[in-house]
Amino acid sequence: MHLFALGVNHTTAPLSIREHVAFHSESLGQALHDLIAHQPVKEAAILSTCNRTELYCNTDEPQAALDWLAQYHRLQPTAIQPYTYSLTNDEAVKHAFRVASGLDSMVLGEPQILGQMKQAVKVAENAGTLGTLLHKLFQKTFAVAKEVRTTTDIGASSVSMAAASVKLAQRIFGDLKPLDVLFIGAGEMIELCAEHFAAQKPASITVANRTLDRGAALASRLGGKAIMLAELPDQLAEFDIVVTCTASQLPIVGLGMVERAIKARRHKPMFMVDLAVPRDVETEVAELDDVFLYTVDDLAQIVQEGLGNRQQAAAEAETIIDIRVENFMHWLQTREAVPTIRALRDQAERMRRHEMEKALKMLARGEDPQHVLEHLSNTLTNKLLHAPSHALNTTTGDDREALESLMRQLYQIL
Repeated sequence: MHLFALGVNHTTAPLSIREHVAFHSESLGQALHDLIAHQPVKEAAILSTCNRTELYCNTDEPQAALDWLAQYHRLQPTAIQPYTYSLTNDEAVKHAFRVASGLDSMVLGEPQILGQMKQAVKVAENAGTLGTLLHKLFQKTFAVAKEVRTTTDIGASSVSMAAASVKLAQRIFGDLKPLDVLFIGAGEMIELCAEHFAAQKPASITVANRTLDRGAALASRLGGKAIMLAELPDQLAEFDIVVTCTASQLPIVGLGMVERAIKARRHKPMFMVDLAVPRDVETEVAELDDVFLYTVDDLAQIVQEGLGNRQQAAAEAETIIDIRVENFMHWLQTREAVPTIRALRDQAERMRRHEMEKALKMLARGEDPQHVLEHLSNTLTNKLLHAPSHALNTTTGDDREALESLMRQLYQIL
């Protein structure tokens, strides 16, 4: 078993790279099938969020995972390799534990990543790409994350991406009560952001979504209204704040759309937060004078607030993780010995059956049972001890000394 993790995240790759290797949630299952079918990868799970894309694999050829990732996204391996990290065995285990515990997040201690990892594992389970190794890894990962959350204050004073968006808006506009807010999308991140903005009691809240029913469901909880994405070009000018996070592979809000909206607003400022990866808003929009556009990477400074309060908890969490990594690697090492143990037992069983058959034949011929048992036990003992005895007799020098010490340990000889 060879555990391997490959990935890019907010510390190793800019958004312009991360958005090119992100996976659409609807195609993740097929991507896993493709990875298992066409590469020397025995097991696989893929975690893809706005801040990271990671492959967890059981494979003897780690390079195959990078080649597949590049091929799947129609990129050259050299285009993404400088931004990737490759971790094997205990390093990969530790990384998974740290990610699930929120220690590797842009927001130190944020809890959302644990749910995202659980969803990634669920997709892999449904796709049939989890085996013994990854199943055990993620079982232990979730247990470690729970232990870290319950025994440390890692989540205390954590500023979420949603809360950071509100703080940024308040720095620009001050009071949000007279403002009109638009949310594009209706997923988990938008729901979190919408709850934070709704708490500021803005003048209005609107949800734009590809399907009206889901958008309307969120809007009704917030006391707002819902519109279709197709209505954005005509209505964008009505909003002071725009927060977007969809699963679209192409930008939803283009430069021309925003330019027309700003003109209709008579250059009244518009605040935009693009939390999507790939991005929902064309990058050129940031160059407009009356638009304040922020991406997930731009929020990094704000989400660091409260970091000092969590650093001690992070140190405690790292200690827990180090111990749990050691425990997992011990389990893994015992699993690696299983084929040898099975082969050893099979060999001993063959010897036992062979000698038992001979003993039964002797009894059938009427031979003395005591003599038969004596012969059975002597022969079986000699056969079982033949290999180690022969190895000791034919080994010399330091090798013989080491082998003799090992034999004494194995057979508990004082």
